[in-house]
Amino acid sequence: MADSDTLLSALTQLQNDLQAALDAEDWELLSSLNAKVRPTVDPVMAALEHGQVDAALVTRKLQALNDFVAQADAAATKARDEAKASLQDVNQNRSAARAYRNISSN
Repeated sequence: MADSDTLLSALTQLQNDLQAALDAEDWELLSSLNAKVRPTVDPVMAALEHGQVDAALVTRKLQALNDFVAQADAAATKARDEAKASLQDVNQNRSAARAYRNISSN
């Protein structure tokens, strides 16, 4: 097992990478990084169970990760709503163009 500093550094790096991907709205990278959460957190939890890392520090890091998840969820919801609004605008424009074409052809 890696030492506790390495485990905690990996968790911090993952959180930084996740935040950077979210800030860039890089959903593909965010999805890829999401797959690394469990493999990064599990060894930290194992080290915690063996008393190899400070519980308060792990709690803070996991709370930061939890806060990130809430932030990412809000950002994803916002992006979905913006995409939905854009599609509705496209449909309205298409309907308006169709109505104009019908009127002008008469």
